[in-house]
Amino acid sequence: MSIKEMLAEHPDVAGHLNEPLAEAVRHAMYCAAICNACADACAAEEDAGERGPCIRLCNDCSDICTATYRVGSRRTGSNEGVLKAMLELCAQACDECAAMCEKHDDAHCARCAQMCRECAEDCRKAARNL
Repeated sequence: MSIKEMLAEHPDVAGHLNEPLAEAVRHAMYCAAICNACADACAAEEDAGERGPCIRLCNDCSDICTATYRVGSRRTGSNEGVLKAMLELCAQACDECAAMCEKHDDAHCARCAQMCRECAEDCRKAARNL
């Protein structure tokens, strides 16, 4: 199943899909799940007591990504001001989460940082194309 196809099938879109927005929605969905899993993995690390800031940023980013993909996938009517603000906030949250995760030398944080960087780039691109 493709989120792009789902968005393109919406009656208000009529086949004229906003590709950058569809990519941002897709990446925000993935990023929400990966950040959630990274926070959980950080909590299980031996140095979990020192990872509070990372866990917090991962959880915040996951929540913001979730809100962003939910707002971005609604195509009835128009709420471009709010959507643009959500995309910009998502990019900021992803940047901060990535910067924190890049400080840790483990696979889950590396994967989280990479996903956050991709999501931030797509959110910025989508915000510019609204």
